[in-house]
Amino acid sequence: MQARGLIDTGALLALLDKDDKWHSACVAAFDGMRLPLGTTYAVLAELFHLLGESKKEHDAAWQLLRSGGITILGLEDADLPALQALMERYRDRPMDFADATLVHVAAKHALAEILTIDHDDFETYRWSGKRRFRIVPGRDVAGA
Repeated sequence: MQARGLIDTGALLALLDKDDKWHSACVAAFDGMRLPLGTTYAVLAELFHLLGESKKEHDAAWQLLRSGGITILGLEDADLPALQALMERYRDRPMDFADATLVHVAAKHALAEILTIDHDDFETYRWSGKRRFRIVPGRDVAGA
């Protein structure tokens, strides 16, 4: 199924962690979005790294990923120059590889909406030149 928006690592972590200050806002946003949301293997690598060794947390992540609400958007060798260009363009942030993959697939699939708690970066990033992301949940929802 075609992705309707994107989801970033921080939002995935917040969905999984009931103690996260962004949990309720991310759950509400996820429930209100058209699914599935797209993500990349780079985001998933970051997610599982940040989850650490906990079997319980890994099982919860796998359950979320297999729920049908999230789909993986692939990248190919031909995408590497565009990813490098994005990371160079946003070197002052700096843009990490996972974020670069999301910005790139946003352009590839015309996906403007992203579920993220990383407002500072995704308010700065542009896809397809000058297009801004629609970020959910809002910055003020979790009192950030």
